[in-house]
Amino acid sequence: MADHWVLHVDLDQFIAAVEVLRRPELRGLPVVVGGRGDPTERAVVATASYEARKFGVRSGLPMKLAVKRCPDAVFLPSDPEAYTAASAEVMAVLRGFGFPLEVLGWDEAFLGAETDDPVALAKRIHDAVLDATALHCSVGIGDNKLRAKLATDFGKPAGVFQLTKDTWFEVMGDCPTDALWGIGTKTARKLAELGLNTVRDLAAADPEALATRMGPTIGPWLHSLGLGAGSAEVTGTPWVARSHSRETTFQQDLTEPDDLREAIVRLVGQLMADVDREDRPVIRVGVKARFAPFFTKSRSVTLPGPTRAAAEIESAALTALGRFDVDRPVRLLGVRAEFEPPVEGY
Repeated sequence: MADHWVLHVDLDQFIAAVEVLRRPELRGLPVVVGGRGDPTERAVVATASYEARKFGVRSGLPMKLAVKRCPDAVFLPSDPEAYTAASAEVMAVLRGFGFPLEVLGWDEAFLGAETDDPVALAKRIHDAVLDATALHCSVGIGDNKLRAKLATDFGKPAGVFQLTKDTWFEVMGDCPTDALWGIGTKTARKLAELGLNTVRDLAAADPEALATRMGPTIGPWLHSLGLGAGSAEVTGTPWVARSHSRETTFQQDLTEPDDLREAIVRLVGQLMADVDREDRPVIRVGVKARFAPFFTKSRSVTLPGPTRAAAEIESAALTALGRFDVDRPVRLLGVRAEFEPPVEGY
């Protein structure tokens, strides 16, 4: 009987790669995509080509800082519709292999495969995606999702890497804890305060001590991450959005309450297009505000009942806005609509 493997397929520099396909003359050049493509405006980098990353340009970096680090880069506006279309082509190729496919986003997905040769399968997947779309991908192979996901980074770009229980500590043991999928900077800092700096440290930690410091649920979960444990089940259930959001960065900070309310109303108007497409009721509305110089807070309102009514969603967003203590200029606002969970079989 063939063994069960999880394969994590991750498209290399996806957004930048799509743009280069549309503009072949940019191949080999540092390309930065974000906002309206104007590095003098307030916006953040959506993605950067490998050539731009050599200069320290990364996703989430302010565009103004990106142009300082890489002044010769080509800056392009973000085009979500093009990326959605390209992603759909890739996922169609992956579905053609006949294995359960769990889509994680535009540029990545898990496959659950029964095979005696996962490396050969991974190479076939790369070649099939490249032949059909001219996009390269890297493939991580693992005996569970966590290991497959982490393996992908070791295979980039356009390569294959396998990570299993037997090689876990050899590969990951000396890595910092925030190299693990699910551990961010803040959690890594808390772990460091406990003397847990590496994956090996975390795996050897006392689960009860972790539960005391990090919480009865989070503590044991973090310990399991250190061991490389995780689910190997790949579900082929179609991905359903839990929420949709719209946000805008202001070129000039907003300080007046009326201007903030007008911005919220505009964002809700944009968000309703997403709500209408989902054709599912909204149960909670959230507002995100980024204050000068650069710290972010959020507030949310649970609706009295599920609704698709724009007026009710707008009212809830304005209520959430009113829960902020606006004592600093606002540089960004966002509105999020959270949907009622789909019924079984949706």
